[in-house]
Amino acid sequence: MFTPSSNDVRRFFCEAYRKQRSGDILTPMDAIAADWIAQHPEYAEALTDADAAVARDYSVEGGQANPFLHLSMHLSIAEQVSIDQPRGIKAAHDSLVRKLGQHDAHHEIMECLGEMIWTSQKNGVPPDTGAYVECVRGR
Repeated sequence: MFTPSSNDVRRFFCEAYRKQRSGDILTPMDAIAADWIAQHPEYAEALTDADAAVARDYSVEGGQANPFLHLSMHLSIAEQVSIDQPRGIKAAHDSLVRKLGQHDAHHEIMECLGEMIWTSQKNGVPPDTGAYVECVRGR
């Protein structure tokens, strides 16, 4: 299984942004990333220099949102929905999209995803995907 480092993730998004801006050929994953990047123009500056992106600290204490974490969550949700894993996430997502639109639905789902990950890490237990899907349904 491929487990990219945070530096790998940052370089991936910077490269997808560069390719999209220069009209280079995008891989399927680049294209998905570029679509989400386009919906977040506020991240353009962070994506223009991969070396600076790798060096930057996006700690909570810094008070600035981590654009790479945010974009990674969009990609994770898109992948989950595409394969309906965990089971039921596609239907819950689609219902939320009908109410809010895709982008706002993703942001609501991110809240549930973040909560699931935080709870799992805090308690040292596997992620509760059932609770995650129920959280999304409740939105």
